This record gives sequence, structure tokens and C-alpha cells, in this order.
Amino acid sequence: MSLSIVILAAGQGTRMKSQFPKVLHPLAGRPMVKYVLDVATQLEPTGLALVIGYGAQQLRQALGDEVLYVEQPEQLGTGHAVLQARELLAGQAETVLVLYGDTPFITRQTLEAMLRHHTENKAAITLLTFQPDDPTGYGRILRDETGKVVGIVEHKEASPEQRGITEVNSGILCFRDAWLWSRLEKLEPKHGEYYLTDLVELAVAEGELVAAKAADVAEVMGLDDRVKLARAEALMRQCINEGWMLAGVTLLDPASTYIEASVEIGQDTVIYPNTHLRGATTIGCNCRIGPNTIVCDSTIGNECVIEASVVEGATLEDDVDVGPFAHLRKGAHLAKGVHVGNFGEIKNSYLGPGTKMGHFSYLGDATLGANVNVGAGTITCNYDGERKHPTVVEDDVFIGSDTMLVAPVKLGKGAKTGAGAVVTRDIPPGQVAYGVPAKAKEADKADRE
Repeated sequence: MSLSIVILAAGQGTRMKSQFPKVLHPLAGRPMVKYVLDVATQLEPTGLALVIGYGAQQLRQALGDEVLYVEQPEQLGTGHAVLQARELLAGQAETVLVLYGDTPFITRQTLEAMLRHHTENKAAITLLTFQPDDPTGYGRILRDETGKVVGIVEHKEASPEQRGITEVNSGILCFRDAWLWSRLEKLEPKHGEYYLTDLVELAVAEGELVAAKAADVAEVMGLDDRVKLARAEALMRQCINEGWMLAGVTLLDPASTYIEASVEIGQDTVIYPNTHLRGATTIGCNCRIGPNTIVCDSTIGNECVIEASVVEGATLEDDVDVGPFAHLRKGAHLAKGVHVGNFGEIKNSYLGPGTKMGHFSYLGDATLGANVNVGAGTITCNYDGERKHPTVVEDDVFIGSDTMLVAPVKLGKGAKTGAGAVVTRDIPPGQVAYGVPAKAKEADKADRE
């Protein structure tokens, strides 16, 4: 069976009370419409169109060129929205599937079952239905005495008897392509909008079969306000966390662990409470992350420890320990065996293997070699008010407490600085510098004095 897919994402989502399109609101770190696009792509359609309207430019910027867009300049209802895709999709496949950008939990398995049911019954339309605990606000599925679908009645137009019906419309439908496109023009407006569901009554009047397939409530839940979005976030977080635990990751308190869908974690890593793992983050095996830690867009190697710290845009090789209360900013790269202690901050800097930065220090735009000791209170003075300047520290350097490294400056291999030194000039290898401004002396001479 060949398939075309239309995803409706043109509405503002007024109940969100937001300046952003509803379908761009994030769920576990991704726009909710991305989940629908992923499932749609898995079905391998011959054509896929995303109907956009409100916030069209924002959607284009967020989703890029991965999808074909169809614009609905005026939001005149679901029937009008699907009609906008006719030129792109008509005649391209046997079946047209209509999805909604605010149903991120819909699964491939459910849609495949729906499509099989549609084909086996040779239906003109197949509805995906469900039975919520409270059907208020949903269109009710009307069936005749034989059980055949004969219509859909919207809640506000339903009689008291019809409101007692518990089977409701999810909005997800599939159509026979050859039947659909010409019928869309026959829709009559209601309250200024053209409803796709009115095609059900039209199909029945023509003697066509309208089939229905039941779905789980959670899969078809539309997220049209922030209360539902919060519930969906909790459900998605539970699914993600359970997936990682089944894959060999320990979460000490899943309820207070926040892992976005894009994160990857290795086996035997332990995640402590109140930890947030975000964006393009990869964590290796046998790590300990948290508690009270944020890791965003970072690569963490094996056997690493990060405690009560913020790590963003950083790279940690194996056997690195960070924190508590450290801040690794964009461009921080810590080689194997590096230690960064409490209240250390690193930005756009490389620390070589075995280097130690115990506490209360800042390194910016710096390159440190192996086995460097960074004393407490060390600061790279890298910004002159107009430009950033580099600091280079070679292997085996000892930096005394409260040293100011006024960039651009270089400390040669095995050099040392005294406590409180203000280093404004390069220090040759093996020499000691101390004072304000610091002056270099040979190490043996300095020791004799």
C-alpha cells in the first residue's frame, strides 16, 4: 500500500496562551511536532506535507529543510487545511493519512494497524477512535444498529443522549486518495470553518464504508494547553527514564531525574536525584552524575564524576571528576584524569591529562598541558575590554594560589609562580616568578634565596 501523509500544524493553539505555535512547545527537550514527524517518516510515505499557518516562519526555522511545507494563510478549519496539500499529494499514493502535530505519543504500531484495517475493509475513510474518562469536548462517534459508523457529532451540537456516547474521534483519519480530494471541495462551512470530519457523513450518503479503529487514550492525547503539556512531560519523562533503567543505567530517584530524548547514556552509570541531562549530551559507562547537576550539549567519557555542577558545551575525557559547584562552559575540554574542584569555572580552555584545578579559580581561553597544578584563586585575565587573549601553560607547571595570568602570556614547562603573583610576561621553562608584577628567576637561585 502506498501512502501520503498530511500533518496539520497551522493552528495557533489559543489555549496555550503563547506567542509561539502550539506544536513548537517542547516535550522532553524537543518540539512536540518532531515526535509526530519521526513516526510519520518511519511509515515511509511517498509524500509528506506539513501544513503550517500561524508562526510559519518560526516553524521553518525550527524544523529546517527536513519536511515539505504547505501554507494555510487563513486558518479556516481542518478540511481547508488538508485541501492545501492537494496540489502536492493528490494521486501520489493509494491512501492519505492525516495526523496532528500536537499528538506526540502516537506510535508507528497503532498507525500501521489503522492502515491495515483501512485496506482490509476497502473503506473510503477510517477513523482512529478512543474512549477517554471524560469525553467532554470531543466529537462523538455515531453508529447504526449494526455497528457501522454513520457520522460524527461535535460535543456542542450533540443531544443529551449523544453526549452519553463514550467513543470519540481522535482527529486522526485516513482516506482513499481517489475519493478524498474532490470531496474536500464539497464541504460546507460551519461557524466559518470547514471540518474534515464532515466527510464522514458525505461518505455514508454515497454508500461508502467508514471504518474505525480503537487506540489507547495516551497515544492520541492532544496537547492544547499547558496543563496537558505538563502531564505529557511527566509521561514522556517516565518513558525515557524507564528505557534507560532497562538499558542498564541506575536512576536513584526517577521522579526527580530529567533526561531529554536526545541524551545517550552508557551502562552502569548512576544518575543521582535532581539531575538534568539536556540536548546533545552523551555520557559514557560507569559514571556518577549528580545530585543537583545540569549537563547540556556535552560529551562525557567513561568513569567520570560530576557532582552538583553545571556543564554546558563541554567535553570530558575518561576518569574526570568535577565539582561540587563547578561550572564548565562552552569549549571546556578536560583530558583524562583531570580534576576540577569546587567553585572552579572553565571556558573555552583545554586542560591536559592529570591537571588539577582544586578550587576557586577561573580559566578562560587557556591551554594547559599535562600535570599542571592550578592553585586556589588562579585567574586568567583574558579580556582587555575589546578582545579575548590566550594563556598557554606547558606541562608540569605549578601555579601558586591567587596568581593572576594577564593574557596573552605563556608559562614554560616546569615553571612555577609564587602566591599572589601577577604574571604579565612569559615565564621561561623551569623558572619561578613571583611578585607584582611577577619577575622570573631560575628555580635553584630562588630556592637558595
